Amino acid sequence: MKKRDWKSIIAKFVILSFILPISYIIYRIIVSPTANTENIEGLRVKTDYILMLLQCLLGIVAFFMPNIITRKTKIVIPSNMYIVYVVFLYAAIFLGEIGNFFYRIIHWDTILHICSGAMLGALGFSFVNILNKNEKVHVELAPIFVALFALGFAITLGVLWEIYEFTFDGLLGVNMQKFALEDGTQLVGRAALADTMEDLIVDSIGAFAMSLLGYISLKYKKGWIEKLLIKIKK
Repeated sequence: MKKRDWKSIIAKFVILSFILPISYIIYRIIVSPTANTENIEGLRVKTDYILMLLQCLLGIVAFFMPNIITRKTKIVIPSNMYIVYVVFLYAAIFLGEIGNFFYRIIHWDTILHICSGAMLGALGFSFVNILNKNEKVHVELAPIFVALFALGFAITLGVLWEIYEFTFDGLLGVNMQKFALEDGTQLVGRAALADTMEDLIVDSIGAFAMSLLGYISLKYKKGWIEKLLIKIKK
């Protein structure tokens, strides 16, 4: 019997989960109320569905981005890293926004941000690894500097993501930064900042954990981090 191509099966399942709900989401944008005036628990309003549509479209672009990059360049993405990336997209977009896990599951957003911080840390290690092995670039950093770069790289991208959420919350009136409760009640003061600050903190924790793991792997030649690194075809 042929071995099942789990990478392909998972990828097809995830991309269909982004594409299939789009027609229904557009319909709900048209017919849903603009506000939950009756304070009905669990009622989704127009902006909720706009956010779902935005996230599905972003998910489709993010899904195809690795394939575009690998076809246009000599970059090779390890299968394990690609599967983790695709599953993360599914957990963040389909389960998080469409399945409403951000409200239903306590700390769902926190778990995702820890994972994203770790993945971005691995991406930072990949960039340094590519430069270290590039004959045109005469640089080879010590493990501690590689780890510090990966940490800074991951935290910076985490900050840029929060800027993206803040920008589209303002432009489209959505609630990516969770400054309002599920029923639309807007938080005030420190409570309104809690989600953003928690995201930045757990991003940093995930990035630090990956950076520490990568440092130990490089320093003592364990080979752990190398299995996750993006590489360049020779």
